[in-house]
Amino acid sequence: MLKVGVLGAGHLGKIHLRLLNESTEYDLIGFFDPDAENGEKVAAEFGYTYFENIDSLMDEVDVVDIVTPTLSHYECAKKAMEKGKHVFIEKPITNTLKEAEELLIIEDVNKVKGQVGHVERFNPAFISVKSNIKDPMFIETHRLAEFNPRGTDVPVVLDLMIHDIDVILSVVNSEVKRINASGVSVISKSPDIANARIEFENGCVANLTASRISLKNMRKSRFFQRDAYISVDFLEKQVEVVRMKDAPEKPGEFDMILQNAEGDKKQIYFENPEILNTNAIQDELETFAAAINNNSTPVVTLKQGTQALNVALQVISSFKN
Repeated sequence: MLKVGVLGAGHLGKIHLRLLNESTEYDLIGFFDPDAENGEKVAAEFGYTYFENIDSLMDEVDVVDIVTPTLSHYECAKKAMEKGKHVFIEKPITNTLKEAEELLIIEDVNKVKGQVGHVERFNPAFISVKSNIKDPMFIETHRLAEFNPRGTDVPVVLDLMIHDIDVILSVVNSEVKRINASGVSVISKSPDIANARIEFENGCVANLTASRISLKNMRKSRFFQRDAYISVDFLEKQVEVVRMKDAPEKPGEFDMILQNAEGDKKQIYFENPEILNTNAIQDELETFAAAINNNSTPVVTLKQGTQALNVALQVISSFKN
């Protein structure tokens, strides 16, 4: 079992602590939180060991799980990797692109592994259809959330939209060509609603919408490709796969047949992939343990986290144009 320590005991940090404590892959040594009062409260309530010093915790573990505010990700990860520790970093990887690029160098120099917490990659609905998503040419995403003061210290692009940016980059095998975006601040000092159009070199276009002042929560993505329409509901963990194939000469009574202006006939049929009942956060943490133990590549590398951050920052910078 890998000895692990958690930095940060806020809302998400407590979830990580619970899952790591239950995991058969990790031995939870303890946690650090800069707010000593909160740290002692969490330790008393759940029985985890609270370390008052970040270095003393790092010295006792193999893996450092960073669930602190984004502004501190770089310093925490740098310190951990320079001590030879593997790091799991919640998204976004860092606050700036320069910081993320420096972490890539530090990771390589110290021969450690890093993974970024882009949890939607582990959503069981997305996993059930990912192999079906091949060369999508149009993608549409909506990620809407009810207002929550937690997270408003960063633009909605880094808070919410970056989830969809990472998912899109994982299925579109092409470089970004052009980005156009707009953002509006309603309650926060940074944009609360944003829309981005990302064009790729291969012709694929992605239209992303994110809001943190919606009346209801929604996390849906739709992928359109030559032979299929694939819909993923990340929130409800549901999928819809609609495919087309050449129609048979003698269609069945209940076959759905479409005919275009040229007379070509296509049959519409539906697929129902099996969606497993899994915990995405637990899976991302345990696949990282497997990558360390097997000396394999993590599912979401620091490089991929850097690429997602790069696109997200380009979206934000295009607000001004």
